[in-house]
Amino acid sequence: MKSASPFDLSGRVALVTGGGSGLGLAIARGLAKAGARIVINGRNREKLDAAARSLAAEDHAAAVAPFDVSHADAVRDGVRAVLASHGSIDILVNNAATNKRAPLDSYADADWYALMDANLNGPFLVTKAVLPGMKARRSGKIVNICSLASDLGRPNIVPYAVSKGGLKQLTRALACEVARDNVQVNGIAPGFFKTEMNASLIDDAQFSAWVERRTPAGRWGDPADIAGAAVFLASSAADYVTGAILYVDGGFAASY
Repeated sequence: MKSASPFDLSGRVALVTGGGSGLGLAIARGLAKAGARIVINGRNREKLDAAARSLAAEDHAAAVAPFDVSHADAVRDGVRAVLASHGSIDILVNNAATNKRAPLDSYADADWYALMDANLNGPFLVTKAVLPGMKARRSGKIVNICSLASDLGRPNIVPYAVSKGGLKQLTRALACEVARDNVQVNGIAPGFFKTEMNASLIDDAQFSAWVERRTPAGRWGDPADIAGAAVFLASSAADYVTGAILYVDGGFAASY
C-alpha cells in the first residue's frame, strides 16, 4: 500500500557521501527518521562505524561504504558493492567536501586540485556511477550540497567558491538532462553551520558575532536544521521540483 505521506521514504535506499559527521550525518539521520535505509560514505572506516553506531542507538540501521569519492575506480567499486548489498540506490546525497582557506596567489596547485577532486569531481563520479540505475528504474533523487559560496564570494575561499559554483551548475544542467527519466536533481545551499569544517570560524569570536549579526535568524545553523530540506527533496513531495537550489541559511542570501 502506498503511504499516505508524501514525505515517507520507507523502502528507499539513500547513499550519503561524507556521512560520518556534520551535515552529512544530520542528513542521514533525517532520512532514516523518514524511513529510508541509509548507507553512509566516507574515507575513514572508524569514523563511519562510529556514526553508524550513533544511528543504531537511535534505532536507525545504517550500513557503511568506505571509499574515496575523488577516485574513479574506488567510486565504481564502492557503488557496485552498495548495489550488490541493497539492490538499488534510490537517493543520492552528494555531501562530501573539503575546504582550505588562503589567498589565491598563495594557494598551492596541489591544494587546488585536491579541493576540486573532493568538491566537484567527487559528485560527478558518484552521480555518474549511480545514474544508470536510476534511469533504468525511471525513479531517482539526487541532492547536491552546494553553499552560499555557490553564489556569493568572500576573501580566502576562491577555490571553494569555484567548486561550489560548479556544483550548482552541475545540479541545474543535469536536472534538465534527466528530467524525462523521472530523476530529480536539486541542491541545498547551507548557510553558516556549526560543523567541524567551520570550527576555526566558530572559535573566532569576532567572525562568529558577524555571522550572527549578518544572518537574519540571528544565529549559526545547527546540523539538524538541514535534515528537513533533505527529506523534502528526497521524497515524492518533490517529484515536480528539479533544478532548484534550496537555501537553508537563516535568511542570509535574502538579505543585504
